[in-house]
Amino acid sequence: MKKRYLVLILLFVVMYQDYCEAQTTLWRRRRREFLFGAGATNFLGELGGANQIGTNGLKDFDFPAIRPDFQIGYRYRTSKQTAVKGSLIYARLFGNDKFTKETFRNNRNINFRSPLIELSTQFEYTIIRERPGHIYNLKGIRGWRYIQVTSYLFAGVGTVYFNPKGLYQDKWYALRPLCTEGEGFVPTRRKYSLVQLVIPVGIGFKYALSQDWSVGIEYGLRKTFTDYLDDASKTYFDPNTLMQEKGPVAVALANPTLNDLSPNVTAAGQQRGDVKDKDSYMFAFISFYYKIPRGRFTLPKFR
Repeated sequence: MKKRYLVLILLFVVMYQDYCEAQTTLWRRRRREFLFGAGATNFLGELGGANQIGTNGLKDFDFPAIRPDFQIGYRYRTSKQTAVKGSLIYARLFGNDKFTKETFRNNRNINFRSPLIELSTQFEYTIIRERPGHIYNLKGIRGWRYIQVTSYLFAGVGTVYFNPKGLYQDKWYALRPLCTEGEGFVPTRRKYSLVQLVIPVGIGFKYALSQDWSVGIEYGLRKTFTDYLDDASKTYFDPNTLMQEKGPVAVALANPTLNDLSPNVTAAGQQRGDVKDKDSYMFAFISFYYKIPRGRFTLPKFR
C-alpha cells in the first residue's frame, strides 16, 4: 500500500513538473505582441476645467475638451508577471476658458489646441495573470479554458512633442513664436522647448479572445515637466512691448479678456497661469493585441 502511494506521489510530481514546464514554454513562445488602438484624451491644466479656483489633475477634467487619440506599439513579456511596452501615440489636446464658469478664468478667455506626439517605454506589472488552458473548447473535456482576463499597473518614461496654437479671428496661430508671456524678452522668461520629458502611469485590463488576439482597455495619466502645453504659465506681459516686437495678433492672443471684470485683473504683471503646477494630460485606449509567433514575423490571420 505504501509503495502504491509513493508511486502516485512520484507520478503527480512528474506530471506537475511537465505541466509547469509546458506553461513556461507557452508564454515564452508567445511573449511578443503587436498592438494598435484608439481612444480619447483630455488636457489637465490651466485652461477650462472645474468651476473653481485652485483645482488641478483629474479635478480639471473637461468633457467638452475630449479629443481622439491613436497608438501603435510593441509589447515584450520579460517574465510571467512583467512586461515592457514601447508605444507611439498621436493625439490632439484642446482647452478653452469658456468651458468653465469660474469667474476669473472665464473672463481670461484663453484657448488653445495642440498636436501631441508621444514616444514612451513602459514597464508593466501584472496583478491578475492570464492562465493558458485548452486551445479548443471541446465537449466532455474538463479543465481551464484559454479565454482569461489580465490586469496590470504600468509606469514609464518618454518624450512628447507639442505645438500650442490659439484661435484669433477664425484663424489658428502658433503661440510659441508670439511670446505671449514675454518669453525671450526678459532673462527670467526663456523660450520653452516643444519637446519635453513625460512620465506615464496607469492601469490596464486585457481579455483574451483567442490564443493570438486580445482586446484591452487602458487608462493612464501623463505627468510633464512643463507648464506650457497650453502656453499659459506665469503673468501677463507688457502689451506695448508685445505690440512693438510681435504685433497686434500677439497682443490679442496674450490677453483676449472678456472685460467682465476690472481691467486691472489682466494688467501686466497680474496672474495669467499657475506656475506652481505643471501641465498633464490623460489617455484612455481600447486596443487590440496580436501575439507574434516565435520566429519570423507573420501577418495575422483573420478567421
